[in-house]
Amino acid sequence: MQIPETLNRLVRLLGKLPGVGEKTATRFAFFLLDEPLEFSQDLARVLLALKENVRLCSRCFNLTESERCRICDDLRRQNGTICVVETIPDLVAIERTGEFSGTYHVLHGAISPLSGIGPNDIKVRELLERLKSETVQELILATNINVDGEATALYLKKLLTSIDVPVTRIASGVPLGGDLEHIDKGTLGRALANRRPL
Repeated sequence: MQIPETLNRLVRLLGKLPGVGEKTATRFAFFLLDEPLEFSQDLARVLLALKENVRLCSRCFNLTESERCRICDDLRRQNGTICVVETIPDLVAIERTGEFSGTYHVLHGAISPLSGIGPNDIKVRELLERLKSETVQELILATNINVDGEATALYLKKLLTSIDVPVTRIASGVPLGGDLEHIDKGTLGRALANRRPL
């Protein structure tokens, strides 16, 4: 079946979204075609507003529509505790737990020599400037528990030895509800190495 070029273009654009293949993109395109005109107009307005209005917070590099994000402007947050994360989805995941009441610093990546990403390619310099201008009681390194995340955490810890700020690392190991016999040896080994008093 020959489909109109406009629909074809939409399928190609939707196919660029992460996790969306040609079949899903085609299904989305036909869904949009069947919806009322108002839906497409609303969607187009929201997409334009997203690109025009959403930017990075001047303090922590979270997403915001103003100078600073809602977390940085929230007077109930503990400004003396900063949680360093790689990405905004990481920040969202921590916020979802409801266990953290401090502020954040989003690096927008991790050090990855194999990918050609060094400290100058992520928000390390901005973190150092922030630590000089703010009173910080604890800096939590919540980078991912993988090769790049570990390299980034070790680099930051080494870099921060000259600054008088306690640096901690998020715990890793046995997941809640996990059976030991089904856990890989690396995770179990880390859990043993990072054991704490009960």
